[in-house]
Amino acid sequence: MELLKQRILQDGKVKEGGVLKVDSFLNHRMDISLLQEIGKEFRRRFPQPEINKILTIEASGIGIAAITAQYFNNADVVFAKKTKSKNLDGELYTVPVRSYTRGELFEVQVAKRYLDENDCVLVIDDFLAHGQALKGLMEIVRQSGAKLAGCGIVIEKGFQSGGEHLREQGVNLQSLAIVDSIEDGVITFRKD
Repeated sequence: MELLKQRILQDGKVKEGGVLKVDSFLNHRMDISLLQEIGKEFRRRFPQPEINKILTIEASGIGIAAITAQYFNNADVVFAKKTKSKNLDGELYTVPVRSYTRGELFEVQVAKRYLDENDCVLVIDDFLAHGQALKGLMEIVRQSGAKLAGCGIVIEKGFQSGGEHLREQGVNLQSLAIVDSIEDGVITFRKD
């Protein structure tokens, strides 16, 4: 997605350790016009009419998933919570997920009443590095008995192993921008 790549080059910041910071337009301050284009592109890449749920993980994926849902006949958005809450009650799907950015292990959870075998789920997230969050969300879909339509990622770090491993497993993984390398502050993208 050329518009996204240009925005990454223009406003993205490279931090130590290969961290790409896009908080000025994607996952802290959100450019709604860009998110609408992202939602349209995910719809183009996932045309299945039966998609009725979009699953993401808090917090960065929520805005992206909510805007994207508009292009999927207003599919419901469900997000996995990383922390226990008094508001989260009843039976839960749970799975441990290690966060790449935080270096912490979370027990992510989704209430069973929001996802079941009658659903067709599109998983959406902002970044894919090693794929731990995505694998956790896919495991929640598996536990629920729902059908996985695929996984949509805004930015994939192609120089890390997550995307390659998921594709080898046959996952319909669609990344809108794949960063091949970040060296000396220079970002290069995989050719489409």
